[in-house]
Amino acid sequence: MAPSRRVSYGAVPMGIDHTGSRVLVTGASSGIGMGLAEEFARRGAVLAVSGRDGDRLAASAETCRAHGATVHELIADLGDNDSVDRLAADALSALGGVDILVNNAGIPKRRHTRELDAATVDSVMQVNFLGPTRLTLALLPQMIERGGGRVVNVSSVAATLSSPGESAYDASKAALSVFSEAMAIDLWDDGVKVLVVYPGVVDTPLFTQPDNDPFTAPVEFITVGELVRDTFDALDRDALEVYIPAYFKDIVTGKANNVEGFVAGTAEYMRQQAAGSA
Repeated sequence: MAPSRRVSYGAVPMGIDHTGSRVLVTGASSGIGMGLAEEFARRGAVLAVSGRDGDRLAASAETCRAHGATVHELIADLGDNDSVDRLAADALSALGGVDILVNNAGIPKRRHTRELDAATVDSVMQVNFLGPTRLTLALLPQMIERGGGRVVNVSSVAATLSSPGESAYDASKAALSVFSEAMAIDLWDDGVKVLVVYPGVVDTPLFTQPDNDPFTAPVEFITVGELVRDTFDALDRDALEVYIPAYFKDIVTGKANNVEGFVAGTAEYMRQQAAGSA
């Protein structure tokens, strides 16, 4: 059964004015990153957008410039530490400082644990956790010195629901989430706020990447527009976390109250799915 897709909700209602805010968005070439960057542009921010593909990044930048925004294009690969360090330096140089960092770049890895190898786990952790945290640590000092800033980390419901067939991805996003929460506590009195975004299944190219097992879960896709709307609503409210759609928070709470039951139930569901497709 293929997942269904919702229609877009349209434009995001205007909330906090970000005119003059200096924003760096990683993974901005398409999908979630492009949607978030465009909304910051619409709200008046000065942007640095980052991605690995120069052509797609240029197209995303032009979409943002259509809103009158100044946009700097910074090609970078979060899988390479030297590239991450250059991105931090280039963003500071281009923007004169970073007020809001959006760690969105990430790679999927739908692969059964039986088929995983250590190199795959290493690469997923590097891009989804180690790269973003390295970038964050490079940009934090100037935020702390100014007495303010914001870090938005795009995690996944997979981080809290331990999605089967995605153990490497789940672990990388869980690490990012827990790092974010501890960072929020450490920086509570420094004026640096943290938002962790937990998207469900978003209709982006992430689910058509090669070298991944097919995505067949009967889960309803949400649009990038829905995710952008709810993320900016959370930013406007100074929230620490946001689940999109919101009902995932109830599922996470239910799991926390009975982890053994949740894992056993999910295993039984996967057994039934496998039997039905045999």
